[in-house]
Amino acid sequence: MPIAIVCPQCFVTNRVPDARLTDAPTCGKCRQALFQASPVSVNMTQFQKMVAYNDIPVIVDFWAQWCGPCKMFAPVYSEAAQTLAPKFRLLKVDTEAQQDIASQYRIQSIPTIAMVKHGKE
Repeated sequence: MPIAIVCPQCFVTNRVPDARLTDAPTCGKCRQALFQASPVSVNMTQFQKMVAYNDIPVIVDFWAQWCGPCKMFAPVYSEAAQTLAPKFRLLKVDTEAQQDIASQYRIQSIPTIAMVKHGKE
């Protein structure tokens, strides 16, 4: 059964057979790898596509450049991206640059981690 995976480079939705998810699938449009060894930083439009169209759960790190604990957590989160792909997509949302996303999810302290599947937290 095919699984919808949003490309982290061009943000086009791809259909990947479940059995081929671990075979380093590439995007049908841009030909880039659908899974990277690092979290994907996104803006509002990209975030909306990622949480709405991925069939796999999306884990989001809400952070800010000035946040000391966020900087300490970043290497751990990057390591998790390597370990959890392709079963999960890991995103990073800069709460200073993407205040609309932060307010939509009622982020009051950072770092905050949330998991979203099919648009639902």
